[in-house]
Amino acid sequence: MYTKQNNLYEKLSSLSFLYIAGVAVIALILGTLLPIYMGLANYKLAKIALVPALLVLGILFLYSRKMMLVIIILTRSCGDLFFADSRLDLGGVGLGIGGLINAFVILISLILVLEDTKTFPRRYAFTWAVFLAITFYGSIVTPVRSDAVRSWLALVSYFAIFISAFSFVKTAEDFKFCVKLVLWSSVLPVLYSFIDIALNISHLGAEGFRLKSTFGHANIFAFYLLLTISFIFYQLKNMTSKENLATKLFFVGYIFLLLGLLTLTKTRSAWLACAVTFMLYALCFERRYFLYIFMGMIAALFVPGVGDRLADLSQGNEVVTYAKLNSYAWRVYVWQSAFSWTKPQDYFIGHGMQSFREYAKIFFPMSGGNFVGAHNVYVQYLFEIGIAGTVAYLAIYYRILVDLFEMLKFNRLGGFFVITTIVSYLLCSFSDNMLDYLSFNWYLWFIIGAGCASVGIYKKSKFELTKES
Repeated sequence: MYTKQNNLYEKLSSLSFLYIAGVAVIALILGTLLPIYMGLANYKLAKIALVPALLVLGILFLYSRKMMLVIIILTRSCGDLFFADSRLDLGGVGLGIGGLINAFVILISLILVLEDTKTFPRRYAFTWAVFLAITFYGSIVTPVRSDAVRSWLALVSYFAIFISAFSFVKTAEDFKFCVKLVLWSSVLPVLYSFIDIALNISHLGAEGFRLKSTFGHANIFAFYLLLTISFIFYQLKNMTSKENLATKLFFVGYIFLLLGLLTLTKTRSAWLACAVTFMLYALCFERRYFLYIFMGMIAALFVPGVGDRLADLSQGNEVVTYAKLNSYAWRVYVWQSAFSWTKPQDYFIGHGMQSFREYAKIFFPMSGGNFVGAHNVYVQYLFEIGIAGTVAYLAIYYRILVDLFEMLKFNRLGGFFVITTIVSYLLCSFSDNMLDYLSFNWYLWFIIGAGCASVGIYKKSKFELTKES
């Protein structure tokens, strides 16, 4: 007995020694590499956090992939500024926390599908596959391949977020859970908005100030707010008379707060989309909201800077020497220049992904040799991936909208807001680079995916009832 205990003690001692030796070796390696890494990170906190972030993401990935995706959805809305500062240049290849999260999202969606193949939305996969195949080809033939590959991977991540929603929605009620995830993600950006306003309190009415909160641009924040406002209103209208009055008042107050923040973004297309959404709601559900909309528009004119943004469209509409064009006239001039420069044979397959900005230095007289975006998804895609790619892109929305009209049968209000969100997105795509707004697109496609998944459940239950009868 004593001998056995001695042997056990010796084994444990040897294991402890190996454990201590292993930790010492790892510490030695890390200690040697740390100064090199700190030098690469230029001693900036955001860049230094890249390796710890990778470890945390790895642990979350191993623990629970679905929980990891929930955390990403809840926090991605406040990551743009931090992620931009975290990028490291390793041999000409940019690597940052944002890129790591994108990779994990794509990987998680793939694993979730493999774990439960029944959740994979095959009916939407074909249209997405055609579009992604065309854009992948466009990423090869483009003159700016690195930018094109990043853009293509962003599109893949939109599809990944879309199909991952199907893993969350197992019943019709789960659509509400997905909506709540998106709504909870707005808390940090809204809180940070007050800091952004406080830091720029003297410039609120100035032409240059536009509220962007935690997002990289005011436009991204504006469209994110539009999405959030729509579905908070959905939550409010979906409450029963037995719900807590304090909760209802909170939602009402939160909507007004978000509308105020939306006004400060000074994004006119988002203002228009918001007005159209609530006008359609008034037309389909409650006509008295036409009065509220009118009163809201009048009140908005008293917000500093709003009148100037609207008045800007009334001048600078002609392209003449030394004239300053307004933003819309400038966009039209860019589009005309692009189509005038494009050869007829390039209309079918285009010039390659992300080539518009590159070639704009050549075809746009007012570029000054700088990169110029299309500010129109349809013009950009006609130029970059031609008619074939643009049709494939629109086919995705056609397939989805056809199914979402089925949602009106069992969740009229939810279906209405998912459909109007897509319509608003397509309308705003006429004047903004909507596909470049990655964080907003993730929330958009997660909501759309949840809506489509709920339609699939409805159709399945309907088929089973028919089969039983």
